Amino acid sequence: MTETLVPEESDLLEWIVNQAETRGNAVISVAADDSGAGYAFTACVWALHEVPEAVVVGLPEQMAPILLDAYVDRAANGEEFVPGKVYDDFFEGVPVTFERVAKGHYLEYLGSAFLVYPDGDFPALQIIVATPDGHWPWSADAPEGFADWQPVLTESGAPESWTPGVDGP
Repeated sequence: MTETLVPEESDLLEWIVNQAETRGNAVISVAADDSGAGYAFTACVWALHEVPEAVVVGLPEQMAPILLDAYVDRAANGEEFVPGKVYDDFFEGVPVTFERVAKGHYLEYLGSAFLVYPDGDFPALQIIVATPDGHWPWSADAPEGFADWQPVLTESGAPESWTPGVDGP
């Protein structure tokens, strides 16, 4: 496969594999720009640990890798993360939940993972982080623009694995 990659892609794939071998996963960060919030995602987690890759959108740049590393550590040790369940133990006082990422968002938000999985055949979860006062992107009382800053990466742009306020946050 590497014969068909341009040098930059080969270098990135080599870096991902090296990170995965030494750290247990690779975290790739993409800075915010005019088109949206920054985001970070894992690569090689499915290949190494058989747990879904993960993406988080809109967190401060230094916090995203901490959250993703914690997810990988816990998931690789057997913890299952249920979409729609609230987890209060990643960041003190800031709840998170999970949602399945729709395949239509893979290329934009998990693009470099295609170097590891050229066919795009891997599961991915989005880690959704509430505001410090407990508002979710879909909450009516969420801060203005929060849903744009942290979009839900489903087909509809809203939670689809659960119903907010019924069997999820």
